[in-house]
Amino acid sequence: MRLTKYSHACVRLERDGAVLVIDPGTLSERTALDGVDAVLVTHEHFDHLDVEALTEAREKRPDLRIFTHPEVAPKLGDLAGAVTEVQPGDDFEAAGFAVRTYGGLHAVIHSDLPRIANVGFFIEGVYHPGDSYDVPTDAEVETLLVPVSAPWSKLAEAVEFVRLVAPGRVHPIHDGLLNDVGLKVFDTMIGNLSGRDYVRLGTGEAVKL
Repeated sequence: MRLTKYSHACVRLERDGAVLVIDPGTLSERTALDGVDAVLVTHEHFDHLDVEALTEAREKRPDLRIFTHPEVAPKLGDLAGAVTEVQPGDDFEAAGFAVRTYGGLHAVIHSDLPRIANVGFFIEGVYHPGDSYDVPTDAEVETLLVPVSAPWSKLAEAVEFVRLVAPGRVHPIHDGLLNDVGLKVFDTMIGNLSGRDYVRLGTGEAVKL
């Protein structure tokens, strides 16, 4: 399996010609969707869901499938025919990859704001939590994608999340709001405090898993 990191929270997985993309939002490059077979969308926020980009991708790939929570499906409009609704605890296959869902709710941003649906996706050893720090307690996570900066998070929570999941390796995501100084600070702190193998991937950089 090949994992490629795109801007912010978008990640692309490839194996044997199949392409699975997670959270292609408006902050990520549309090239992440080139040749895509299936897309996983954790929740409805713009930085994780770009309906225009998905529409363009499906025009090129009519068999494209999109997997997301039932509360997110109506946001996809004319793409409804491509959507498969999934709930936390579901097991399914997307582009030939085995997937399980976790969580259910977006992390708290503020008590005045209602919480929305959010599902984390575990794909054959890789875990993308979306906008949450929900721990997949019954899964052996080899590669953890950890959100490092958001209105709903703080560094201490990111560190504890990594410690609880205890993955083999960690790659930061959800970093589109940070400048170069912020990236360095968060990487140094989380890398040192988590005690795990922590490696930042640049935009378009790939690793073999």
